[in-house]
Amino acid sequence: MLSFFLTWIVAAVSLVITANIVPGIVVTSFPAAMLAAVVIGFVNAVVRPMITLLTLPLSIITLGLFLFVVNAVSLSLASWLAGAFSIGFAVNGFWPALFGSIVLSFVSGLIGRFVYAGTFE
Repeated sequence: MLSFFLTWIVAAVSLVITANIVPGIVVTSFPAAMLAAVVIGFVNAVVRPMITLLTLPLSIITLGLFLFVVNAVSLSLASWLAGAFSIGFAVNGFWPALFGSIVLSFVSGLIGRFVYAGTFE
């Protein structure tokens, strides 16, 4: 249970940092980032595998580079869902979604490397 909450906090902090780095991504508050992290987790768990499977031939042809587009679409979809539920999270366009997904992955991995080092051994 601790690992779940720790992962959730890391995702929210990563989202706030990404919003401060990438213009076009807006997070209004930390509680909004916590809720947006849940929405992003839902999209990544449910919708993203289906999109990845449907675009597999294109991903193979582009040697996996199309997965950046899949990540951007997933982040945009999470932003749309967050907007539908009035969560203070928005991604304004494709390019912020593309750069934001790259930065979010990098920041989340970097923070996770420090937070999880020796935590669950």
